[in-house]
Amino acid sequence: LSSSAREGGRMRYAFSTSPQRTTWESIREVWQRADAHDVFESGWTFDHLYPLFGDSTEDCMEGWMTLAALLHETTRLRGGVLVSGMVYRHPGVLASMASTLDITSGGRLELGIGAGWNQEECDAFGIELGTMRERFDRFEEGLEVIASLLANDRTTFEGRYYRLHEAMNNPKPLQRPLPICIGGVGRTRTLPLAARYAHHWNFSGSDVAVFAECRDVLHEACAAIDRDPAEITHSVILRWTDGARARDEAAAYGAAGADLAIVSLPKSEPPSIVDEVAAALTGG
Repeated sequence: LSSSAREGGRMRYAFSTSPQRTTWESIREVWQRADAHDVFESGWTFDHLYPLFGDSTEDCMEGWMTLAALLHETTRLRGGVLVSGMVYRHPGVLASMASTLDITSGGRLELGIGAGWNQEECDAFGIELGTMRERFDRFEEGLEVIASLLANDRTTFEGRYYRLHEAMNNPKPLQRPLPICIGGVGRTRTLPLAARYAHHWNFSGSDVAVFAECRDVLHEACAAIDRDPAEITHSVILRWTDGARARDEAAAYGAAGADLAIVSLPKSEPPSIVDEVAAALTGG
């Protein structure tokens, strides 16, 4: 599917609330309020052990545990972690976590996965992040392991980072396939891996022209393996400032081929900000 063929479609919306510098009561209220607004199809947390952007000594709740609780405090929203660093968990453990949460949430999970990048966290907890090549080699192996465990009765795998022998992951998720979201802009490794494994690609930049370049690389990688890129949701993250800007940015990305705009909600505002965002996005 060419980029021009994607243009003109209706932009879909989601929101993100990182579980840092906040309280459980506050983030739960945001998600419960969002659950009542049909404009939001999904909500997203993140996967970090320390807060990002600023003082890393402040509070930060674990992303997967937070997501599990939020999905059980809501009834409609889909949810995911944008994205889980492969470096933090064995892919067999991650596949089991994802399968379980998809079941317990009634089939509402989006499985976000990335290579991992935060050196400060890895140094603090004694996790070997590795060179760029090593972390993406690990990421590629982990994706193959997860895809097999989600689909097959048993998985045998022999790699540099992971070794499995007749491994089982049961019960399987409710969604078949369980949607995998891969985030990133790397032309050499990330985008070809998204073409191979992802049902959703998230662009983590902030420039429409760069998005369009990455989109083209993704579509070329899809063509190389005879996959239709229309099977892959193309999402972008919008930082909320006001309704007019959000609508303009969403329209610009939509014209470049994005399907889903994930609005990052500011921590400086009360939970009711999600009502303001919903009203702005729907023209209310």
